[in-house]
Amino acid sequence: MVKICTWPKALFREEVDLLAGFAFKSKAFTDDTKDIHLVKGADVQQGFISWDNCRRWPHPASVRLERYWLQENDVVLAMDRPWVPSGLKWAWIRRAAPKSLLVQRVARLRGRSGLATEYLRYLIGSPSFTDYIRPIVTGVNVPHISGEQILGFSFLKPTLPTQRKIAGILSAYDDLIENNLRRIKILEEMAQNLYREWFVKFRFPGHQNTRFVDSLLGKIPEGWEVTTLGEACCLNYGKALKKEDRRDGGIPVFGSSGVVGKHNLSLVKGPGIIVGRKGNVGSVFWCDKDFFVIDTAYYVTSKLPLRFLFYLFPTLNFINSDAAVPGLSRNQAYTLELCIPNTNLLATFCELADMFERQASNLHLQNSVLRQTRDLLLPKLISGEVDVSELDITLPEEAAT
Repeated sequence: MVKICTWPKALFREEVDLLAGFAFKSKAFTDDTKDIHLVKGADVQQGFISWDNCRRWPHPASVRLERYWLQENDVVLAMDRPWVPSGLKWAWIRRAAPKSLLVQRVARLRGRSGLATEYLRYLIGSPSFTDYIRPIVTGVNVPHISGEQILGFSFLKPTLPTQRKIAGILSAYDDLIENNLRRIKILEEMAQNLYREWFVKFRFPGHQNTRFVDSLLGKIPEGWEVTTLGEACCLNYGKALKKEDRRDGGIPVFGSSGVVGKHNLSLVKGPGIIVGRKGNVGSVFWCDKDFFVIDTAYYVTSKLPLRFLFYLFPTLNFINSDAAVPGLSRNQAYTLELCIPNTNLLATFCELADMFERQASNLHLQNSVLRQTRDLLLPKLISGEVDVSELDITLPEEAAT
């Protein structure tokens, strides 16, 4: 239902509790998986936190840091480089998130009594908030925003019941997206586990009746071949392409950290493999379509199935050839020895891995449609253009009571 909006205007300063993170000493950081996650600005992405990259903080050292614990539904916003070409660096703490502490230069936002925190996250994720933040970012080397600037954002404030209805509608899309992401992760793990079972542990179909013979790599199945990476494939250099030289288009541009932008021309015909050369040495990415590779990465060509090589590469021990600037030496990489299975087993594996990939691609496509629909609804709902106040919507917490 569309009608004239009569919601009052409000400021974050009046409705939001903002806390900047604690200045943890980096010398005490750990990578122990039993320790507590630290949420830094670099860990905050577009709508989610990259938990796998978080540093850790020892449990005993966190005793007096209660106010910096993050809770379910808390919204976090990077205060340094808050906006990057892929979007605003913000996220919220989901129910299944690990225990975590807030690090300096990251803001934690919670709604006060008149503002539902689950609604607040959609205000932060809205185009209007991004449009507000981008012009006020200051600093050249490290663009940043302050807490006071964040609190200066104004918005239309519906009643609490309407806020919760809006959040319930939008979160239904997010729940579907989350479920699809979990299914994608399972599919990826199935392919990885299949590779390890067949080609690392040698538990492939028929292995019980297979004769094993001596090789340079130890006992391997008869009919398999030991070769070097240089004989199996070619690591081709990417091409320099500065940000200012990129033109708007649908071609993904890959560097050593993955997709770093878009361009209107491709360098490599897809599908293909990208391998990090400088920075993230040995990082491996797959791209189904044509793509561009910049000079911090290689792309792979081979007569072997690329799908097999995609799962092989992460098992290789690439050498860091430069301590100051991590780099992957192609000549050193070419000397690595590897075991290539027989043609029939290779074909069977690639057929199964391709099936997993097709299913994952369909889920990615579903998520793309879900995000587009959610993002189309979001500004209409929070502006009051689409009024849901009179709709009979049962929220999850209401259904449980």
